[in-house]
Amino acid sequence: MTQDVDLDAVVRQRVRGLRLARGWSLEALAARCYMSPSTLSRIETGHRRIALDQLVPLARALGTTIDQLVEPVEDEDVVIRPEPEQVHGMTTWLLTRPGAIPGMTVAKLRVTPRRPVRELRVHPGREWFTVLSGTVRLRLGERVIHVGPGQAAGFSTMVPHAIEAADGPVELLSIFDRDGERAHLRADA
Repeated sequence: MTQDVDLDAVVRQRVRGLRLARGWSLEALAARCYMSPSTLSRIETGHRRIALDQLVPLARALGTTIDQLVEPVEDEDVVIRPEPEQVHGMTTWLLTRPGAIPGMTVAKLRVTPRRPVRELRVHPGREWFTVLSGTVRLRLGERVIHVGPGQAAGFSTMVPHAIEAADGPVELLSIFDRDGERAHLRADA
């Protein structure tokens, strides 16, 4: 019973939070999900339990899914203590748990200077990174682009590419899609 009450509270907070984030009044959201403003007010304040048949129009009107509205709140995914791992001459700290963000992995990378990569890599998808310190030499086909601290780069990974340290060690924060993770972070790739 406590779990049901807690879930109701979480859903109420999410509905109210999403409504306010969009700048909508109770009346505006109520019109979008075909409810009366008083019903919606009672749901948000906890004076009425949310019925399953109300979740569908609420989720649709708020631009989310029922799964996201009722997703349990867990503390174990809040703090991540990444362990460094050496892969392909880079030190990598994974900042997301496996499967936490479907199809996406966030990682901090440290790249140390070494000889330029001879063969540039190609794989499906897109890659994005921001430089925390140092300067990245980004090779995209025949182009060489220097990306400094505080700057970011995003590119199609179907372009032959390499990320190298220009003058000294480089630390960057990178977001990989599923294909980028497979190509750059897995030791067996």
